[in-house]
Amino acid sequence: MNMRIDKDQHRVASREEWIEASRDLVAREKELTRAHDRLAEERRALPWVRIDKDYRFQTPQGEQRLIDLFAGNEQLLIYHFMLAPGQEAGCIGCSFLLDHIDGVVVHLRNHGVSVVAVSRAPLQEIARYQSRMGWGIPWVSSHGSDFNYDFKVSFRPEDVVAGEVDYNFKRQAPWGEEASGLSAFIRNEQDEVFHSYSSFGRGGEALLPAYALLDMTPLGRREPAEGAKMTSWVRRHDEYAPQPHATQHGCCH
Repeated sequence: MNMRIDKDQHRVASREEWIEASRDLVAREKELTRAHDRLAEERRALPWVRIDKDYRFQTPQGEQRLIDLFAGNEQLLIYHFMLAPGQEAGCIGCSFLLDHIDGVVVHLRNHGVSVVAVSRAPLQEIARYQSRMGWGIPWVSSHGSDFNYDFKVSFRPEDVVAGEVDYNFKRQAPWGEEASGLSAFIRNEQDEVFHSYSSFGRGGEALLPAYALLDMTPLGRREPAEGAKMTSWVRRHDEYAPQPHATQHGCCH
């Protein structure tokens, strides 16, 4: 059940009451943190699947195999970005997410983890949108390969028409031919590649600090209870109306 806060009727308490209530909440937050740690251990303990298919990707450096996307690192994260052939702009939610992870790619790369975005659109269409957004993350095209279909983030037209596809580890109605997700891979010394983990749907919220920050505010996410949630307020970062600079309000000098 979604708790709706009425800011005009919300309970006001003394500082002492607030501290006591906060102590109780922190205890539950710590329980959640420990549960998250246990879940992360279970995630790492999942069995691996050897990748035997010879996937090929179009990149600014020419055609590359999956092993090449590791760029010398032992681990690889692929973000399945929703950009189909012929689309002028990428998915708003995927764009929101790439805004968050683009800046941390350099840190992960220097910690043994390469991060690459993959879309089904041709490379020149990816490059055009990437230039518009100003992202530096490596972004390659799986156009012409089975990669997106095999990893259940693209669906053939006949499957969409049939009204049911495999997504997020279950059969469900599609909302189109593209979906998003994140997949993790690891390679061994023999350059064999293994698929270790994939996350879809709301699993992507773990990559969105903006939501974590909103969850700490008095009014929360302020999204509709049903229907489109993120796209009720999120826009591509170059589509927001200009905001007055903070110095006009005297907070920064």
